[in-house]
Amino acid sequence: MSAAAATTATNLSSLSSSQTKPYSLSPDTPFYLFPPTSSRAHRTLLTTASKNPISRITSTNKTNPDHQSLSINSDDDDDDYYDDKPREECGVVGIYGDPEASRLCYLALHALQHRGQEGAGIVAVNGDVLQSVTGVGLVADVFNESKLRQLPGDLAIGHVRYSTAGSSMLKNVQPFVAGYRFGSVGVAHNGNLVNYQSLRAMLEENGSIFNTSSDTEVVLHLIAISKARPFFLRIVEACEKLEGAYSMVFLTEDKLVAVRDPYGFRPLVMGRRSNGAIVFASETCALDLIEATYEREVHPGEVLVVDKDGIQSLCLMPHPEPKACIFEHIYFALPTSIVFGRSVYESRRAFGEILAIEAPADCDVVIAVPDSGVVAALGYAAKIGVPFQQGLIRSHYVGRTFIEPSQKIRDFGVKLKLSPVRAVLEGKRVVVVDDSIVRGTTSSKIVRLLKEAGAKEVHMRIASPPIIGSCYYGVDTPSSEELISNRMSVEEIREFIGSDSLAFLPFDSLKKLLGSDSNNFCYACFSGKYPVLPTGKVKRVGDFVDDGLNGSIGSIDGGWIQGTRVQEGKTSTDQKMEEETVSSL
Repeated sequence: MSAAAATTATNLSSLSSSQTKPYSLSPDTPFYLFPPTSSRAHRTLLTTASKNPISRITSTNKTNPDHQSLSINSDDDDDDYYDDKPREECGVVGIYGDPEASRLCYLALHALQHRGQEGAGIVAVNGDVLQSVTGVGLVADVFNESKLRQLPGDLAIGHVRYSTAGSSMLKNVQPFVAGYRFGSVGVAHNGNLVNYQSLRAMLEENGSIFNTSSDTEVVLHLIAISKARPFFLRIVEACEKLEGAYSMVFLTEDKLVAVRDPYGFRPLVMGRRSNGAIVFASETCALDLIEATYEREVHPGEVLVVDKDGIQSLCLMPHPEPKACIFEHIYFALPTSIVFGRSVYESRRAFGEILAIEAPADCDVVIAVPDSGVVAALGYAAKIGVPFQQGLIRSHYVGRTFIEPSQKIRDFGVKLKLSPVRAVLEGKRVVVVDDSIVRGTTSSKIVRLLKEAGAKEVHMRIASPPIIGSCYYGVDTPSSEELISNRMSVEEIREFIGSDSLAFLPFDSLKKLLGSDSNNFCYACFSGKYPVLPTGKVKRVGDFVDDGLNGSIGSIDGGWIQGTRVQEGKTSTDQKMEEETVSSL
């Protein structure tokens, strides 16, 4: 191993020096979207990264009995490839003014399939009736020609979602439809409400009856009890009571309404088709497929009402500084999308280039963990002048359920999904680029897979900072105690996964890259500082993570324990510690 690689493997001491000049990206693809705003930035010494303040609790190490594995593989660890990544939980779409609204919704949901694979639904307005088709599975599994014929009309909304382990319940697949005294309303929601439990308790005390365990149902109840007129003001009044992340589309008999939370955690964009039809979607890739032209984002704190009179924009409430989810650009969104006004492809390529500047390695080939690591790997390879090759081939035909032969196969789940290319790897010093490390189990198996295929050295490069905090804003992440970067230094993680060197994208370098917009992003998963406090509920080891598809409300309540939180902009020393105890059922 070279001296440079050895330095990176030990403690990344080169990353602790000060950067004295702006980054120089590839001359053929200038990354003008993120201009550096300062000539000086302090780098983070990643081996001594601060740990998540919200996780300073005593872990019970008790697993929830309701947590079930979807795999019928006898070794739970072998399903790590699927579970060792954060998961975006939803994608939404809404269309107004097109005679084939439901069919366009169907196609848009296909484009958003990466945001959720285990439940899909469409609600359309036919006359004055809201008609719904929902199902468990991929969009292509839920819908066919006969089902789409049941959804005529020029107004429709759609939803895809990811579910956690457990048996899916069809009644909880969105969009939801509810009737109230002045008509009916449908809603599709992307995000997570951090004050869901208190709102639900208040509503139940006043006589509301819930049919699901989804936080989205709370919104419908709040709309139903509102006395505001006209209807869209009911939505405004309901959303004023919500805390957390929500990008939602609503429909009534004659209106389409799009709402985004004041912080703008989750994306929501607006486009227009050539026939004048208005389209809302989580990502621009959905607009591209149905030939809608991207016009703009739905602004944080904005309510857009579309009806026969046109488009009306309302300010939901005075909104604070935006806190868009940085992981949309790191992992969740498609590279073809424009998210938060920025190209996801250009972001990831720049992350790879900066990683190459910060943590170069003497290597013969650069490869990626497909598919999310590919663009960053291209940037890394271009910057260090080493060829990028496909050293790992991903199978796109393997689901989450598989049967292992009786003769146990080591790393079965990863081998089923990823195949190493020996011709690329054998005898080579390999840099492998991935978007993130969560628990570290998948990374260790990938390193072992590459070395078994003949790689002489394996240098792991991660195109994001270490993840030390759970997300409470619509992303399924483990408890902080299960996040390997919250428990170990970079050198300890390197030893755990077995690579010859390991480096993350430094947090300060990421913020410097974002330039003047850096304060407009949420970094809670990297810093443990939360823009909206998770109201006394802290994820613990073995938590049941409810997404509205599985389990009982008791499973949710039992998955939280007493803890402390640090709000963004404050430290644990200058903020009064708030503690709340939620009793397990």
